[in-house]
Amino acid sequence: MKEAEKCEGVGSSDEDQDGNSGRETDPQDMDPTEDKELKQRLLKKYGGYLSGLRQELSKKKKKGKLPKDARQKLLNWWELHHKWPYPSETEKVALAESTGLDQKQINNWFINQRKRHWKPSEDMQLFVMDGYHPQTATTTSPAAGLYSVDGQFMGAEGMYRFGP
Repeated sequence: MKEAEKCEGVGSSDEDQDGNSGRETDPQDMDPTEDKELKQRLLKKYGGYLSGLRQELSKKKKKGKLPKDARQKLLNWWELHHKWPYPSETEKVALAESTGLDQKQINNWFINQRKRHWKPSEDMQLFVMDGYHPQTATTTSPAAGLYSVDGQFMGAEGMYRFGP
């Protein structure tokens, strides 16, 4: 028996001969215009879902820890300035350059760090800070003073009452 006679009638049907057996067609066999039409139909049907999925995945990629060396540099700054952990704008720029992070990441790290790990000293809790930055303040400058909760100014000379 010849090989062709053995296979005769096996797996043949009207669908197979038409090429529509229900199986997926090979992409190489598709006409480029059919391919584009199919792509357009699929994008129209599933585009919104794909867009949402893409957005969700991109958010997940961004979420995560900062690089270890960057965190260490920020923690070193934090330890040196634990009494007043508010870096100036120039310090933020320097930290961004030295860590390779964006300034927004630096700002967010300090906001989170203060919220999670910083408790102002009792002295700081007694006063409302009004433009006070201990690293740049001088005792002769009025801006170097603190305002107490009841509106009194705490300068180098003592308390002064503002207002009536």
